[in-house]
Amino acid sequence: MSPSAFPVPKEPSELVPLLTESHHSGIPIRLASAAENAKSHYKSNSTVSGITPRDEDLPTLPPGIERAQFNVAITDLESLVGSENVELNTQPLNDGWYMEHPNTHDAFHLLDPTNTVSSAAVYPSSTEEVSAVVKWANHHEIPLWPISIGRNLGYGGAAPRVRGSVVVDLGRRMNEVLKIDSVQLCCLVEPGVSYFKLYEEVQKSGYPLWIDTPDIGGGSVLGNAVDRGMGYTPMADHFANHCGLEVVLPNGNVLRTGMGALPGPNGQDNPTWQAFQYGYGPYIDGIFTQSNFGIVTKMGMWLMPETDHLTFVVAFPEEEDLPEIIETVRQLMAKEIIQGSPQLRHVIQELTATGINRDELYPGDGQVPSDVIRLHASTLPCGDCSWVLYATLYGTPSQIQSDLTTAKSAFAQCPGSRVLLPCDLPKSHYIHSCANVSSGVPEIRGLECLNWKHNGAHLFFSPICPPKGDDIRTIYGIVSRIHRDHGLDIFPTFCVALREIHLIINIIYDRASLSEKQRAETVMTRMIDECAAAGYGDYRTHILFADQVAGAYSWNNHVLLKFHENMKDMLDEKGILAPGRNGIWPRKYREGLIANGFRS
Repeated sequence: MSPSAFPVPKEPSELVPLLTESHHSGIPIRLASAAENAKSHYKSNSTVSGITPRDEDLPTLPPGIERAQFNVAITDLESLVGSENVELNTQPLNDGWYMEHPNTHDAFHLLDPTNTVSSAAVYPSSTEEVSAVVKWANHHEIPLWPISIGRNLGYGGAAPRVRGSVVVDLGRRMNEVLKIDSVQLCCLVEPGVSYFKLYEEVQKSGYPLWIDTPDIGGGSVLGNAVDRGMGYTPMADHFANHCGLEVVLPNGNVLRTGMGALPGPNGQDNPTWQAFQYGYGPYIDGIFTQSNFGIVTKMGMWLMPETDHLTFVVAFPEEEDLPEIIETVRQLMAKEIIQGSPQLRHVIQELTATGINRDELYPGDGQVPSDVIRLHASTLPCGDCSWVLYATLYGTPSQIQSDLTTAKSAFAQCPGSRVLLPCDLPKSHYIHSCANVSSGVPEIRGLECLNWKHNGAHLFFSPICPPKGDDIRTIYGIVSRIHRDHGLDIFPTFCVALREIHLIINIIYDRASLSEKQRAETVMTRMIDECAAAGYGDYRTHILFADQVAGAYSWNNHVLLKFHENMKDMLDEKGILAPGRNGIWPRKYREGLIANGFRS
């Protein structure tokens, strides 16, 4: 059943959290009906409750901490931030839904959900309170796991790598857009500001500015940037378009990067903190991305001037034409005809975008056969094809028309290709959501892919490869073969840039099926190893595979990992801040990693 087949409930606020003061990470009213439909569809496609009972002594304790010690520590923590802002993780684990995600464990668990659980969550309201929490953790030697909002669901969500860590949820009480500057084209945000919220605040300002957003707008602007996530517009590289950080270091000290280190007049913020990235001296912002070297509590982000745009689709009939298609896209990007982050998706994702369950297409075991995929895809608006490109043109209306003519001419060299505009496709087609996202308007439509499986969960493999024919054939051959070996459907998206490609493989599995989770884990492990052996490294990964990915970056006897470990030991002497994040472990854990199961 498609999402549009579900009736719209009459009381949206009773079904999904709305973007109000009481629901900082909720959905904007403009998307309430779509969110209700998405939630109803997901729940109707579930065969289990998503609630896991727990029979151990609770809360789960951090390593090496006795219960009496923990209780004393929690009492101290409550005195710092208020007892109402500390929650013990003592209830059954509820996987929830995207807009109602847990901060107790990984909602898309690959292991037993009790394997990656927190002991408690703390909700600071300011940088000063974050600093106090970090100093508390040093005193009691309790590991912390900071999150912005916790919706990084394809990579582990809010789950800590070390069982029993205290989650520092920065989103609930630190969720303000602190500044929007229409002259310097920038903003300043706290960790709890979602793309939904930033967009709404920019609209309220009346300034003709765009944000850049990923497919689904519920994640943290700050959190996505420090994890080096991507969007769609010409400002798609989120970290590249950040400017200035405020960071709590592992000892509780607070620093500002870039121009923020220079005090402004009369004690104000420096007026160019969000305008000039580098400041003076060594540029250090990068060490606070994909790391555990500090907790980012404020971040500047550049905004894009509003412009005209046109999103279009190109359907390509032959699967083996993949390298030639990508080369055509790359050449158009080199000429700045196509800008932003065009995405080439396998046609199976035209099916998943409708929210269909695979059992409706093919109830058998193993992969859905390619002829079955083509047969069902042929009934959709893009027709019988193998690849579908989503791309956007930007500029004045005359520039867009000229660029469209050039693009059509280039794609005409690909036999059988068809260029389709939004006016050629029905309102239900994904192009209209993509057009919104490609112009900085956050959406929620991307959740529908999870309905491919009952109790749908997903996991991302995200390697980088050159945009060259031999490399494209090699890496796609590796990931396709591994999926085929283990009977999993493959969902590849080639995010084409001028000099490289982010290949995003979405593994969709039934989180209620142990065998499916085991196969997903095996596929992931094999892809990391085999792609790394061919020179294609994962740039972002799930917490459970962080050690494996970090270990694959092994040039010169793992000197990069050793450098990270040395820096960790210097900054975090007691090893309290996010141990194990991105494969970086403090000294106190490293000696016992294998024995304790922390490092594979």
